[in-house]
Amino acid sequence: MNILSKNTNKILTAILAVGILFFVAACGRNKNEVIDLIIENRGQFPSQHAVDVITLMSDSGITRYRKTAPVWSIFDQADPPFWEYPEGIHLERFDTDMNVDANIRSDYAKYFVREELWKLVGNVDAINLEGDRFETERLFWDQRAEQIYSDTIVRLTEATGVIMYGDGFVSDQQLRNAVLANGRGEITITEEE
Repeated sequence: MNILSKNTNKILTAILAVGILFFVAACGRNKNEVIDLIIENRGQFPSQHAVDVITLMSDSGITRYRKTAPVWSIFDQADPPFWEYPEGIHLERFDTDMNVDANIRSDYAKYFVREELWKLVGNVDAINLEGDRFETERLFWDQRAEQIYSDTIVRLTEATGVIMYGDGFVSDQQLRNAVLANGRGEITITEEE
């Protein structure tokens, strides 16, 4: 069945390509005009596109990150160039002993290549090595500054069960030492007899 769907996709793609060519011919454009139009707008189209992606990234021979995504598109001709994950992403950052020291998921992600900046949007769920969980709608990971931060409401559930809220936060790359903006929450204290 998988082979059938691949062949069907190839046939549909060929039919679409022929249809586009007929449309272009019907509009009276010559080949050079079409090529110029494509070149002029190539930043709007991905130069690479992949599905069901699992990528390991290393630094100095040490695996540092694992990235899993249903769809990955690279727009290296855009200004500024970026990578897009329209169906979400799962990022894991490893320490030198291969322990996951940051684990982040979101519904959508965009990576700005020049800035080395990740923008994650929609149901962002991040967990650090200690088990502290950060939930927000928008999160940024600045790899140059080695910071993770958010400018929207965040719920922080510590591994101890303490729940706090903030109007954003700033943390290191390991999601440790987080500072909440306008932090608030409830802590239950039980007194011993």
